[in-house]
Amino acid sequence: MSETATPATHRRIPSFVHHRTRLTDGQQQAWRQWWPVYGRDVADVVAEAGSGPVDPADWFGRTAPLVLEIGSGMGESTAALAAAAPETDHIAVEIYEPGLAQLLMRITDRGLSNLRLLRGDAVELLKEAVAPGSLAGIRIFFPDPWPKRKHRKRRLVRPEFVRLAASRLAPGGTLHLATDWADYATQIRAVCDAEPTLRNAAADQQGGWTPRPDWRPMTKFEQRAVAEGRAVRDLLYHADHE
Repeated sequence: MSETATPATHRRIPSFVHHRTRLTDGQQQAWRQWWPVYGRDVADVVAEAGSGPVDPADWFGRTAPLVLEIGSGMGESTAALAAAAPETDHIAVEIYEPGLAQLLMRITDRGLSNLRLLRGDAVELLKEAVAPGSLAGIRIFFPDPWPKRKHRKRRLVRPEFVRLAASRLAPGGTLHLATDWADYATQIRAVCDAEPTLRNAAADQQGGWTPRPDWRPMTKFEQRAVAEGRAVRDLLYHADHE
């Protein structure tokens, strides 16, 4: 294992709640046929990592830059980004089975060979199965904002998580985040700016926010946020460590 588990007396509060949701007939068919090919459970990956971090080359059959996406939702942007960068391998971690099943359909429709799916806790995956300095990038687009004040302790982007994520990035690797919740954007920026091994790519620009990149697909979710008057903020950081 790459790090010791969190002691029981300091148990981590998960950033998600897993609700079982019924799959459509098409999603069920995709799951039965393609999950054994493209998907795995985080718990199984972690169990196999007892002797050391997992080697992604075993999954993809090649050695290539690797990007991890946390919370791929319905997979709309995930599939598009994987298709746009065939030279890069992509892993999407999600707990929502309909979203994973929909992404399986996108993989097969597009004939993508550089995308694999994991179901489960991304933090556990990073801690136990991802080698330090091994990722070219981590993407977290529109994480659950947990808008009620009493639930904000469940937000994913907190100092301990950012420290962990930064340690898994290769030097110069990127941590790219986007959110449509103003107070979460402020929190994310404060936490990431405070991490000494990360450098804000927009630090010298007015406001310090990263302009929305043209290559990040505009999903239906983001379109709805904009239509409802919520500004979307992007934040891009580079790993600045040896």
